[in-house]
Amino acid sequence: MAFSWTLTAYIARRFAAMALAMTLALACLVALFDFIELLRRAATRADAGFGLVATIAGLRLPFVVLQILPFAVLLGGIIAFWRLARASELVVARAAGVSVWSFLMGPVAVALCLGTLAITVVSPLSAAMLARAERLDATYLRNATGLSSLAGGRLWLRQADPGLEPNGIAILAGVPEVGRDGFLLRGVSVWRLSAQDKPLARVEAPRARLADGAWNLEEAVTFGTNRQPSAPGPLRLPTPLTRDRIEETFASPDTLSFWALPSFIAVLESSGFSAMRHRLHYHSLLSLPLLTAAMALLAAGFSMRQSRRGGVAQMIGAGIAAGFALFLLDKVAEEFGQAGTLPVALAAWAPSVAGLLLALTLLLYLEDG
Repeated sequence: MAFSWTLTAYIARRFAAMALAMTLALACLVALFDFIELLRRAATRADAGFGLVATIAGLRLPFVVLQILPFAVLLGGIIAFWRLARASELVVARAAGVSVWSFLMGPVAVALCLGTLAITVVSPLSAAMLARAERLDATYLRNATGLSSLAGGRLWLRQADPGLEPNGIAILAGVPEVGRDGFLLRGVSVWRLSAQDKPLARVEAPRARLADGAWNLEEAVTFGTNRQPSAPGPLRLPTPLTRDRIEETFASPDTLSFWALPSFIAVLESSGFSAMRHRLHYHSLLSLPLLTAAMALLAAGFSMRQSRRGGVAQMIGAGIAAGFALFLLDKVAEEFGQAGTLPVALAAWAPSVAGLLLALTLLLYLEDG
């Protein structure tokens, strides 16, 4: 089997150029639709102008790139290989004894590099920018604020507190524990504030239990505006929160970078919460380079047919259909993984492995008969 570094590098350059161009084109197209949707939502908000909407749409752009990268590699690869086949460059290479497995090493290496750069470089950028976009969206377009977050091993909660003032709020912080006794916070601090964030009172308690629509604080000491402590005693603080609602409002996996996910998963699990969504997202990022490589091979299998033999349009259409089928398989597997029906690793890696096996089978059929 002949091998040529020059030919492999040439095909890799053509493939990389088309994959990057398609990524940029698809990202801009999706961002345009996202921008139009944000404009529609901002139409009824007096404080949400064109600049804010453009900022939110721009901040979401790296996230869009991560989502469309595999499909962009597939479409870019199909166009690149179809152009090479139409110009008979691949025919000449194969007539010279160069196997398809040789000149596909370059595109596969490019696809692996793109997937690796996406999870190591684009993912941290996407997480930071998407988190900022979601905060702006929640503040100006949805009039909502962050409900909960984990920082330094402590859970921070924000809720309405009309006990001292009609529009007051309360901020709770404590170390969470989830067990047979229900949901507990240990080492609890509560700041009771006015609607203008003016301090009204501070409460310190060793424990707070969530039950029957309220926090039941044990041995709570209240510090009023005069900063004098009250005698320790039980305190009931009404709350609209439930354990499920608190868990659902943790940081979205998409707003955490590839490097930050393992530590956040450890904190969630040590606190007794489910980290299924975050673990699934982590494995999905790990499988991205394999998925992009599978898409490169799939593009080659569906687009290297010689033009004079006919059926090129059908083959390219079949390649696009196969890409959509893998996309649907990925979404279905993700739903099963989040529901706990499938193991997390299987749900995350199954689409990538299925795409790779499909591509290898097609290439073996076309190349080796």
